[in-house]
Amino acid sequence: MVEFALVIPILCVVLFGVIQFGILYKNYVTLTDASRVGARKAAVSRHSATPAADAEAAVRTAAAGLDKPCSGGTGLCVSVVASAWEHGEDVTVTATYPYNVSLLGKVVASGNLESQTTERVE
Repeated sequence: MVEFALVIPILCVVLFGVIQFGILYKNYVTLTDASRVGARKAAVSRHSATPAADAEAAVRTAAAGLDKPCSGGTGLCVSVVASAWEHGEDVTVTATYPYNVSLLGKVVASGNLESQTTERVE
């Protein structure tokens, strides 16, 4: 019983750390996929009236699990950059999302996840 009482706090911290890492990894994979979807949408939307807005909407739709909107640099922020919407030019979609890893109520790590995808406009 004494050994269990000594070991259980360490096991709980490890378990909660694994859970937090899993959530962080899921958010990163979602963000990476959403960035790819947005870049693809931008690459094929050059004849649209608002190709950048279409690409941003595609990113937000693909990242439905990352539901916080961007306000003042927090939440899902999307940037679509194209020098010209001409055939063969590059378009870059960058998506960022904040994260924090907390163990037992204490934040041990925080920052922004970022994914950037570049494609050629078709």
